[in-house]
Formats: sequence, structure tokens, C-alpha cells
Amino acid sequence: MTEADIDRRKKLRVDFKTNIILKTDQSEIHIEGSSKDLSLKGMFVHTQEETAIGTKCQVEVNLTGMTEPLSLYMQGKIIRKDLNGIAVEFDSMDLDSYTHLKNLVRYNTADPDDVH
Repeated sequence: MTEADIDRRKKLRVDFKTNIILKTDQSEIHIEGSSKDLSLKGMFVHTQEETAIGTKCQVEVNLTGMTEPLSLYMQGKIIRKDLNGIAVEFDSMDLDSYTHLKNLVRYNTADPDDVH
């Protein structure tokens, strides 16, 4: 990966604090806090919950501060975990969730033109 690729990848990730709910077959994890590196492809969620790598999950991102609350829904899987939390890779989402997520990343990044 070139330095330009690494720089571009960083630009397309944003820190965004919101209410996040992760649901797996084993449990429902309610997490209210910050998500690190939110992107169109996934996110890192700060949590102390134990979840195995490879676990499929449903992600609900609840957005507030607007006239009406809005929730984005994605299907994903846990791809990494460490002492600070878990990384979720999005497998799929509906068109409305994708559109809102794309706008959220665009409005919170340093270079909105890089968000495609």
C-alpha cells in the first residue's frame, strides 16, 4: 500500500460519537459511546464486551440531534478485537442506510470530495 493510499484511507474514516447497538445470535450488546474509524465499509466500536472474531452481527447506528431520530441498519461481522473494542466490517445495508452513512462520512471528513 502506497503512502497516498494510506493517507486516502485515513481521510475516509471519521470519529463519530453516537448510540450503537450490536446484535449477534448469542447476545444483544448495547453500546453508547464513540465509534472510531467509521467508514462506508465498517467501524471500530469501543466496548469491553467479549465477542468472537468472525461472529455475524446486525449493527444499528442511532443518530440524534436532528428533528427526528434516525437509525441506520447494517449487516456485518466482527473482524478484529483488542482491549479497546471490536472492528466490524459491513457486509450489506439498505439503500437509505448507505445514503445516510455516506453523507455522515462526507460531512465529518476533512476532504468530502474523497467520499465516493
